[in-house]
Amino acid sequence: MNKNDDNPTPDNGTVKVWDLFIRLFHWTLVASFATAYISGEFFASEIHVLVGYALCVLLIARIYWGFKGSRHAQFRSFFFPPGETLAYVRSMFSGHPRHYLGHNPAGALMVFTLLCILTALLATGLATLAAIDYEGPLLFIADSVSDETAYTFRHLHELLADIALTLVSLHIVGAMLGSIQHRENLVKAMFTGKKLAPSIPENQNKEH
Repeated sequence: MNKNDDNPTPDNGTVKVWDLFIRLFHWTLVASFATAYISGEFFASEIHVLVGYALCVLLIARIYWGFKGSRHAQFRSFFFPPGETLAYVRSMFSGHPRHYLGHNPAGALMVFTLLCILTALLATGLATLAAIDYEGPLLFIADSVSDETAYTFRHLHELLADIALTLVSLHIVGAMLGSIQHRENLVKAMFTGKKLAPSIPENQNKEH
C-alpha cells in the first residue's frame, strides 16, 4: 500500500493505478457483500451479522483511504462536476468515451453511490439488530423506538440490499462496456493494479 505507487514508471504500455489496499478492499467487499446477501436470504443470521460487522470495518477503512490513500484512491481524484459526468455518459453511448487513468466520471458516480448505499445499508442493519434482536452497538436505541419503527428499519434494510445488488449488476455491465470501448481489461486491472498508460502525458490530457 505504498503511496508512491501514484507516480509509477510505465511498464510494457501499462502504469500502476490501483494500490494494494484498493484491490484488497474491492475483492473483499465483493465476497463480503455476496456472503451477506446470501446469508440474509437463507436466514443464516449469525453469519449475516458477522459479515455485516466486517463490512462496517471495510467501509470505515475505505473512507479513511479516500482521504489518506494513494492518488487514484483519494476521493478528490475522481470528484467530477455534473457536466463532465453527463458528457462522459453521452460519449459512452456514442462509442467513443474519453480515457481516464483512474475512475472515469460514470465509474466515480457509481463508487460514490455504492458507498452511500452501503452506509445506509449497514446503518439500517445495525438499527434492525438493536431494535428487533436487542444486540449490537446501537442497542441504546432499542427502548426508544416503536415496533413499527423497528420493522421499518428491517424493511428498509432489505430494500437497500436489493438496490445495492442492482447497482452492483450495473457496475459489472459498466466495467464490461468500458473494457470493450477502451480495449483494456478492467477486471484484470483490479487484480494487477495496472491499466493502459495514456498515449500522451497525463498533465496534458487532464487524465484523472
